[in-house]
Amino acid sequence: MNPYLQYMYSYPHKTAYGPLKNTTLAHRAQELTGANHSLYLHLPFCQTKCGYCNLFSVTGQKRSDIDRYLNAVERQIGQYAEILASCRTEFSDFTIGGGTPLLLDENQLERAFRMIRGRLRFQRELETVVETAPNQTKRGKLDLLKQFHVTRISMGVQSFSDRELQALWRRHSAQTARKAITLLKAYSFPCINLDFIYGIPGQTVESLLNTLREAITFEPDELFLYPLYIKHGAGLQRHSQDGLVLHPELAFLQYREASQFLHAEGFHQISMRRFVRKNSYGVSDCGFSSSLALGCGGRSYLGNLHFCSPYAITRTSCLKQIRQYETTEDFTSIDYGILLSKDEEKRRYIIRHLFIYPGLRLESYQKNFGSSALQDFQLLKKWMQEGYCHLANDFLTMTEEGLGLSDYLGPQLISPNIRKRMNEWEALYG
Repeated sequence: MNPYLQYMYSYPHKTAYGPLKNTTLAHRAQELTGANHSLYLHLPFCQTKCGYCNLFSVTGQKRSDIDRYLNAVERQIGQYAEILASCRTEFSDFTIGGGTPLLLDENQLERAFRMIRGRLRFQRELETVVETAPNQTKRGKLDLLKQFHVTRISMGVQSFSDRELQALWRRHSAQTARKAITLLKAYSFPCINLDFIYGIPGQTVESLLNTLREAITFEPDELFLYPLYIKHGAGLQRHSQDGLVLHPELAFLQYREASQFLHAEGFHQISMRRFVRKNSYGVSDCGFSSSLALGCGGRSYLGNLHFCSPYAITRTSCLKQIRQYETTEDFTSIDYGILLSKDEEKRRYIIRHLFIYPGLRLESYQKNFGSSALQDFQLLKKWMQEGYCHLANDFLTMTEEGLGLSDYLGPQLISPNIRKRMNEWEALYG
């Protein structure tokens, strides 16, 4: 059994999306009425492309290129703001991702914050999240993040071994990462998260544990552990087969040893990937939350409507989408995405809850869909019989074994229709 089939960070995958007709933001604005919505800004610019990365991002862009992109974002904000005003939309959390957002210079970064904060409404207790990388973590930019009350910084470190970083085609050194984390800590952001990768060519269980031993000396609030997936479009693809983890058995052993180590060090495991120092997760209903994306490459969720720019991986196709975005006149027209059926909404709801502690609340599923999750999906009963999940106080909760197999179990919930659309995309572009 290969434990690593697919990372189910969202459902359905963008490769299942397609053209949409007669759909606009104004038609769906009621989904954004009032408070408690999410806002995401995608900045698709990087210094270099990591060997495993197939995300929507490009390298080699000049300052003028980024300015032109921000001009388009500002026009998009203006058009969205006019529609959202009548809904009195208030966002409870705001994330800037990429790409590498701190690749922007200080003036561009400040502009991005000001043009968003100046036109859109936010709740008083706003969570603001920014992604960064060691080479771009500089004092002046952190001053700006502090000025705009950023509450969570997430940094992709991946390893404290220079040899392993080179294997990943990362362009920072372990020493650069150490200095960047030390600088971050000096600013006392409410939450600092560090990302690490296992399954790296040449990595051993002991070298991974050495990285984690060093990581916890910086006292991060959270750690994310990601298995090394190498998908189509990634630079390291030619060294792998079928885009899967290179050595799944070793990677799974590394995962088990790493999770046991972090448990012993007082971290609480919230998902297969997320470990938090403070037991502050709580219970949320994230299956129907609304999220609006700005920029090119981000994804929006409005009820059963998911939409974004067409999925792109290669530099040429990403640049094409960016140029189309920059020349768009009407940002409120929604022409690419997917409308989920009730069955697909059920699958998404389960995926979004079951694999995150404390799991799927059966009463909430019943309330939202008028049916029983265990009756709708016999697969869940099978997993219970196999010891992957169990019932605990009205929650269907993953066992320790089941949580570690999230990337094996989750893909089993993909519907035949979505699987067909994903396969068709792969046949054309994969």
